[in-house]
Amino acid sequence: MEFKVELGVRVANLGAVREALCAVDPAALADLDPLNPVLRVSANLSSGELQDLLARGGVDVAPGAIRPLPSNCCGGCGG
Repeated sequence: MEFKVELGVRVANLGAVREALCAVDPAALADLDPLNPVLRVSANLSSGELQDLLARGGVDVAPGAIRPLPSNCCGGCGG
């Protein structure tokens, strides 16, 4: 799933977040939106699991700060 996490004034240690995510999903991706205080995450996790992993990575956010995005899968690759 893809998520956008509103950080507000929080500062995310992207390395720690990536490490926590990849411990559970080695294919996970995370980056910071350069224009907004938003963490973008792609991982095989639920919103609750993501919230827990972010906390382990030093980013405590409320459940409402995590917004799951609709799938952009076209099915063309069969995955």
